[in-house]
Amino acid sequence: MAVAISASHFARFLPHRALFPSSSRKIPPAIARRMASEKSINAALSAPPPPSSSSLMIFDSHLHVWASPQEASEKYPYHPGKEPTIPGDAAFLLECMAEAGVDGALVVQPINHMFDHSYVTTVLKMYPSKFIGCCLANPAEDGSGIAHLEQLILKDGYRAIRFNPYIWPSGQKMTNDIGKVLFSKAGELGAPVGILCMKCAA
Repeated sequence: MAVAISASHFARFLPHRALFPSSSRKIPPAIARRMASEKSINAALSAPPPPSSSSLMIFDSHLHVWASPQEASEKYPYHPGKEPTIPGDAAFLLECMAEAGVDGALVVQPINHMFDHSYVTTVLKMYPSKFIGCCLANPAEDGSGIAHLEQLILKDGYRAIRFNPYIWPSGQKMTNDIGKVLFSKAGELGAPVGILCMKCAA
């Protein structure tokens, strides 16, 4: 196939020495910049790739883990009506992470165990180098969730808190008195708050 090309475009494919055979002849600035740019590009292309960093980690920023049916029947019961339909136990999670090349994760307390954090706490203590815990704020009107939150952060090592508006008392918002106290306590403990922003089957 023939291609039409102008003389000026054709000149781009000629060696620069052919265009300017005399070293005493001054190269136009535009051509000089082009030559410098091409030199930089060629140097970059020929340079060896930077060494890979062994400290680079792949981290899942949000996932859940819950007891297997056997674990639930023996020690970590599901919240009534929140029985999971798919596996999500720690052994299964670790298997999936290894397959996907994921090094660690933020584990958020699942709705399957509601405010009973015992299973997630056990997992966090078993794999401290892999998981960071995010507990679930308990907006109980009697205020019991405030002391529980403090225990989860200070004693059990959770690092963040999830606010789920769909588990607040009926007709109330997260900005009610309990919500404000919980949020204030989170700030006092230096724990980030994550807010569930989508409708869920809570």
